[in-house]
Amino acid sequence: MATDRRKFLRSISIGGGMLATGLPAFAGNLATTDDEIERSNRSESGKQRFNMCGYAAPKLPVVRVGIIGVGMRGSGAVDRLSYIEGVEITALCDKSADRVAKAQKTLEKKGLPKAKEYSGEEGWKALCESNDVDLVYNATPWHLHAPISLLAMKNGKHAASEVNAALSVDGLWELVETSENTRKHMMMLENCCYDFFELLTLNMARNGLFGDIVHGEGAYIHDLSRSYLFNKNAYTDMWRLKQNYALHGNLYPTHGLGPIAQCMDINRGDKLDHLVSMSSNDFTLNAIAKEMSAKDSFFNEYVDKPYRGNMNTSIIRTNKGKTIMLQHDVSTVRPYSRLHTLSGTKGIAQKYPGPEKIAFGHSWIKKEELDELYKKYTPPIVKHIGEIAKEVGGHGGMDFIMDWRLIDCLRNGLPLDQDVYDAAAWSAVIPLSGRSVDNKSRTVDIPDFTRGAWKTNKPVDLTLNGGATTTVRKVSKS
Repeated sequence: MATDRRKFLRSISIGGGMLATGLPAFAGNLATTDDEIERSNRSESGKQRFNMCGYAAPKLPVVRVGIIGVGMRGSGAVDRLSYIEGVEITALCDKSADRVAKAQKTLEKKGLPKAKEYSGEEGWKALCESNDVDLVYNATPWHLHAPISLLAMKNGKHAASEVNAALSVDGLWELVETSENTRKHMMMLENCCYDFFELLTLNMARNGLFGDIVHGEGAYIHDLSRSYLFNKNAYTDMWRLKQNYALHGNLYPTHGLGPIAQCMDINRGDKLDHLVSMSSNDFTLNAIAKEMSAKDSFFNEYVDKPYRGNMNTSIIRTNKGKTIMLQHDVSTVRPYSRLHTLSGTKGIAQKYPGPEKIAFGHSWIKKEELDELYKKYTPPIVKHIGEIAKEVGGHGGMDFIMDWRLIDCLRNGLPLDQDVYDAAAWSAVIPLSGRSVDNKSRTVDIPDFTRGAWKTNKPVDLTLNGGATTTVRKVSKS
């Protein structure tokens, strides 16, 4: 099976080979091949064109946003962004004209101007090439993330993409080099970096409360099998299920990795160096496909596919000798977990299973002591917008904090918390973990997308210096 899988994955190339999976032709090159590794090595040895870490783009008093993909995630973005002062949603795009019309009604109910509409297979290209958009907000299926971000930047727009940033190392290098060449931001919308406990632990790490962080653990453990992967109405063309046999390894690493990487100052004082990855066999997905097929012939084509293993565990070592363990499982019956754990020389923080807890010795501190830490070390961004974020919503408020912060940075000409190098390094776990799994968990090097700039790049700034000027509109809930 492993040999057949390697042959299958390595036969995929851009522009062809996708008929077997039903994915669009431009979704190709999902595997990390030997040739791609060689090309990546050449990219890594090159010279950084311009350092996007800490880069402050010219101020945009009004940020004109075009949202591509207004289905499950994108419709929520339309609602959240409508609350933020200084945002004009000038364009809406989706493969489905009906979804665009529904998103338009959201703006209408809030008394906001009508956005220009784009639809169909090629609508996203026209939006990226338009003249009335400053920021392209991308909430499409994974294989479209990189093409849309690239076209947006090449047409003079900042790009914000739902996770992941790209599915291949080549694609990640192209994002890095395009961002550097155009001096346009490419931010991956990793919302978990803006959850309240994760922001607390980041600020505590900045203040040295955990000492040297030695080890981190993150995960995406979420049983999507029946409710989403095999749900005909959840994802257009069943694209997410198809990714579970077109890709393997860790398909969704950034929810767990992003907050840990920020606490460890990855790309800003340290870097991800290499990883090893191991997957179980698949014990559920093909069995569910057979069960569904017996009831509905629609699912016949999903039987006996080379499904990825249920649980993937990847271990990363950083340049400074720290370790990160990541897990991914979306197909066994388990409670949801992102497994946010930080272990340092002075203390440990852990969330999942809840409630969140912190220790500076052999016992977890008491609730009242944790409350005191929240009072003292909750960062300014949460104190400024946290309560409003909870009211607006989006995964408890973290989605809104993320969106507000992005807009506030663009309006005030501030560096982004997540830059293109973060998007690339965090997303690289997807193809590289698959490569390690293919090779009996052998070590795989992680490219330095900063080309050495990690040694002098500054940590993420939590102080809101020069920012926090963006207010929230008083608009009715849609």
